[in-house]
Amino acid sequence: MKFTYSIQKQFAGVFCLLMTGTIVLCWFINNTFLENYYVTNKQNALMNVYRYLNNASNKGQISTEEFDREFQKICGRNNISFILLDAETRTIKSFASDYEMPLLSSQLLRYLFDQRKGEEIHRLERGERYAIYITHDESTKTDYIEMWGFLDNGNLFLFRNPLESIKESVKLANRFLAYVGIAGAFLSALAGLWVSGKIARPIKELTRISERMMHLDFDAKYSGKSRTEIAQLGHNINELSCTLEKTISELKSANNELQRDIEKKNEIDGMRKEFLSNVSHELKTPIALIQGYAEGLKEGINDDAESREFYCDVIIDETAKMNAMVKKLLTLNQLESGNDAVAMERFDIVALIRNYIQSSEIITKQKEISVRMDQYEPVYVWADEFKTEEVFMNYFSNAINYALQEKIIDVKLHKKDRQVRISVFNTGNPIPEESLTHLWEKFYKVDKARTRQYGGSGIGLSIVKAIMESMNQEYGVINYDNGVEFWFELELA
Repeated sequence: MKFTYSIQKQFAGVFCLLMTGTIVLCWFINNTFLENYYVTNKQNALMNVYRYLNNASNKGQISTEEFDREFQKICGRNNISFILLDAETRTIKSFASDYEMPLLSSQLLRYLFDQRKGEEIHRLERGERYAIYITHDESTKTDYIEMWGFLDNGNLFLFRNPLESIKESVKLANRFLAYVGIAGAFLSALAGLWVSGKIARPIKELTRISERMMHLDFDAKYSGKSRTEIAQLGHNINELSCTLEKTISELKSANNELQRDIEKKNEIDGMRKEFLSNVSHELKTPIALIQGYAEGLKEGINDDAESREFYCDVIIDETAKMNAMVKKLLTLNQLESGNDAVAMERFDIVALIRNYIQSSEIITKQKEISVRMDQYEPVYVWADEFKTEEVFMNYFSNAINYALQEKIIDVKLHKKDRQVRISVFNTGNPIPEESLTHLWEKFYKVDKARTRQYGGSGIGLSIVKAIMESMNQEYGVINYDNGVEFWFELELA
């Protein structure tokens, strides 16, 4: 695999540049700020010694052995020489060699009488009782930082601290940094190559895997075991590979489904024709009966009043069946097309069920059917009250028409989570298993002869399906050995 820009070389270059930049920055800081920093440190040391001496003098501790020991420690640690004179220029305290003593004394007097004019001096700071200078001793070719002044009690003091050749020290440090920088840049380049190689290796592996994925080869998997972001990327690429493989498989399946959908479209056209055929068939029988009995009345086949009344009853009955079927078809069409809006409202489902059962009491008594329903507290639900009554009416009507044997209809309510399930059970013959999946289809009849006997059209359960789906609620049927239970669910309010 060819790379236009090698990430390994880029990492090594960055490492080398960072090291070189760090060395150059250190050199610049040394060259610019080290001397001032050194002098400031020396200046602070002299100020600390001055404060300590002045404080001890004010407390009268300057003549104690404890002060002498502590003060000599401080001066020795900071390489400070000092002399303390009284108002008559007599030496009170000193910390210097025998050679330095007269030099310090004369230097203090020259400061006192301002006899340093013309000498190479540089004042750093001047206070109310002290002054700090940098001086140069021509005899020793040495620079000093000196502090002289008065204590609070009037005694004169002079502190001297030699300044090593700071410029020479800076040059030495810079030279050392240059050597270190060259070696560091070389080592950093090697380290960068090694580190970038370790980093680039899994990236190269991921690049090879992605190239194989580009050619729809999903068997390549990243095998790194580290816990870095690259390992996470490798894990994500593995997941992506599996997802792509699954998606392509699903796309192929969807393509097959599309082919089947095209075939289903043709089946739907056939179903449409079948629907028209079913409607024609359902209407043909009552129309033929109406026509036959109407012609009989016209021709006066039977002249007695009882026969004419029978003919009229048949015509009225068949007309009512046709009217009911047409109304159901219109209702179903509105539901399936979405033109019949759902009006969600809060109502008591228990009261609705009891009212309907009470209104059907005459029919159930005529057919000697026993209707059972436990006593329930009011159960409030969110649903379309009119459509809910339509669903229960279809279930209850089917239960009345198919109740056999003990002739019992059992209505139950069962709460679960945020739903309530309403079920209508009737004793009788179970529905054949092969018919269960077709119950909700238009014009489907399990027992055509019995359906015709009580005037059913095979549309009721299709209406139930359309209503429940319009309210986004569940519905279904359960077979038992001694009967059938139809159920639907509503949201509790």
